[in-house]
Amino acid sequence: MINIKRTTSADNDFINLVRLLDADLAIRDGDDHAFYDQFNKIDTIKYAVVAYENNLPVACGALKLFREGVMEVKRMFVLKEHRGKGIASLVLLELEHWAAELGIKKIILETGNQNQPEAVALYKKQGYIVMENYGQYAGVVGSICFEKVL
Repeated sequence: MINIKRTTSADNDFINLVRLLDADLAIRDGDDHAFYDQFNKIDTIKYAVVAYENNLPVACGALKLFREGVMEVKRMFVLKEHRGKGIASLVLLELEHWAAELGIKKIILETGNQNQPEAVALYKKQGYIVMENYGQYAGVVGSICFEKVL
């Protein structure tokens, strides 16, 4: 059974999962990792979730205010041995519900368009639409950005 806890970026389980995410991304991003890493600090994240399977933290995700009415999905990750079970979809859905409760009208996000095919597939499956790369990702060839109106 999967249980999802709402928390903050100060949560130890969230922090540990993000460390594993960063290690995974360092491999996937290669030489581009330092560029992306600068935009993924968690010290200002107020809205984080951790998914547990049998009381073991197995996945996480977070929301960060981008501008009024818009939040950005950050730090989505599922432990490798727990992938393919629909846990990422549950985490994303919880983030969407939380954003809607906060009065947010739209969610945006960025992921790798070449080195994270499973993430691209997840967001498309969950109704996210490709948008023009925003902010720091504008013009970045390795990035693909998505949006979803809530």
